[in-house]
Amino acid sequence: QVQLAEFGGGLVQAGGSLRLSCAASGRTFSSYAMGWFRQAPGKEREFVACTGRSGVGLYYSDSVKGRFTISRDNAKNTVYLQMNSLKPEDTAVYYCAASWVLGFPRLESEYGYWGQGTQVTVSS
Repeated sequence: QVQLAEFGGGLVQAGGSLRLSCAASGRTFSSYAMGWFRQAPGKEREFVACTGRSGVGLYYSDSVKGRFTISRDNAKNTVYLQMNSLKPEDTAVYYCAASWVLGFPRLESEYGYWGQGTQVTVSS
């Protein structure tokens, strides 16, 4: 079992950057694929990015590709989401999640563990 906690959300102007962190408890962090999802007000939660167990493979949604970068440090049990060139439409609660699925899971149903979320607000 793993527990997740996100950090780094906040208020930023359009065009700015934020770096989210997600710290995981437990000694089996490297056994999980890790993903980031987000949920904007009045919308369903959507996939943002994921990385495989080793961190070598990465996958992004089209809406963030080229602006966001996911990475992980297995020695620190932490996954990151670097967000650049932020837009008002990136405003959402951002969640990190852990999955036993091999490869690059992109569906919510493939993730068994979730953090509590962190708010990101981008002003225009």
